[in-house]
Order: sequence, then C-alpha cells, then structure tokens
Amino acid sequence: MDLATLLGFVGAIGVMIGAIVLGGDIGTFIDVPSIVIVFAGTTFVVLFRTTLAQFLASFKVAMGAFFAKPIPPQSLIEEAVALANVARREGLLALEGKEISHPFLQTGIGLCIDGHPPEVVQKVLSKDINLAIQRQEAGYSVFKATGEVAPAMGMIGTLIGLVQMLANMSDPKAIGPAMAVALLTTLYGAFLANAVAIPIAEKLKLRANEEKLNKSLILESISGIQEGLNPRVLEQLLMTYLPENKRQSAGKD
Repeated sequence: MDLATLLGFVGAIGVMIGAIVLGGDIGTFIDVPSIVIVFAGTTFVVLFRTTLAQFLASFKVAMGAFFAKPIPPQSLIEEAVALANVARREGLLALEGKEISHPFLQTGIGLCIDGHPPEVVQKVLSKDINLAIQRQEAGYSVFKATGEVAPAMGMIGTLIGLVQMLANMSDPKAIGPAMAVALLTTLYGAFLANAVAIPIAEKLKLRANEEKLNKSLILESISGIQEGLNPRVLEQLLMTYLPENKRQSAGKD
C-alpha cells in the first residue's frame, strides 16, 4: 500500500466530511438524483470517449496508485552491478539460476543466457517498455477524462435543477431547498474530479514515469552486461539515472 496515496485520499475525504458534519446535518448533502446525474452521467460520457476494454482495464491499473511498490533505482543499480561482476568473471551462463528481484531484469538476463544477439534482446525489451507505457496511458486517460467530465456533469445537473426550480416559483419557501439541491450536483462533480479522478490520474502518471525510468535503467544494464562492460564503468553509467544528490550518497554506500 502506498502511504502517500492512502493518506491523501482518506485525508481529503475526511476533511470534507468533517466540515459537513460540523456545519450541520449531513443528510442535507445527500440527494439521489444529483448523485445519479454526476456519477452515472460521468461514467457514460467517459465510456463514450473510450472503449469498454480500456474503461474496465482502468480500474485494475488504478490499483497501481494505491498498491504499487516501486523498486528504488539504487537497488536495481546494485543488483545489476553484482550480476555484471559475475558475468565478467564466470560468463553469462553463470547467471542462470540467480535470484533476481525485478521481473523485467530477469527477462533480460534470461534472453542473454539463451544466447540471443544484443539487437534481439534490445528489440524485445524495448517493445515491452513501449507496451507497458501504452497500458499506463490508457488507464491514465480514463481518469483524466473523468476529471474533465465530472465538473461539466455537475454544472449540467445544477442547470437542470435551476430550470425545475424556476418553473415552480409559486412556493417561495421551497426556493431555498430547491436551490441547495441544484448546487449539490456542482459539489458532487467537483468532488469526483478533484478528490478522486485527477489525483489518481496524476499518481498513475507518476507511477508510469517511475516504471519507465527503472526499465530504461535495466535495459542499459542488460546491454552493458551482454557487452562485457567493466562493472565499475557500468555502475558509473547507471548512476546517471539518479538525481545528483542521490548519486553522491549511492557512491558512498
């Protein structure tokens, strides 16, 4: 579980619920027609913009925002350098059966052990990276679309409520409650967009960038190991994937 995502999600909802409870009756903020307009309406519009497969797959991808545990690049560098040391001393076949933490690194090492030429290994691994990015972008696009559509559906619901209210002005006492109900759709739309959809979309984008960085680092590692690059040189090369301050601390370790 990603602690930042959990704290942010629960905290944002908790603050809003707390403000509602402290300000009055929570039942005032519940209106079924408004919920249907915003949540069901947004779902159908997003479906209209994407494919059913992308829409359904986005929920699985979204779990990455909460449960993904990205591997620190520093640990990948240490592992790659250790593998390079073994391969340089004993040959690529000595890597067979070695315990490898990252599945992508394990795939690359397996291709090397099988004797595939460097260009084939690079092609296979590059294809894997590109397809992974496409899957991440598909999930990101669904939640990004939700963030764009939800406020608009909230505004549509508010306009519908206002029209219904203005069409029945005979009872002045009913105007206030009717106006409150009309505004609830705007609240629901803003909540769905800014407290759920957009944060998930941005976290998925962050996870995609982390995955791309790690896989690019691994691709560089595989290339260096297969070429028989000196492990010290390989380590210096891989350090360029780290920010400047982390390069220094990693070098001291």
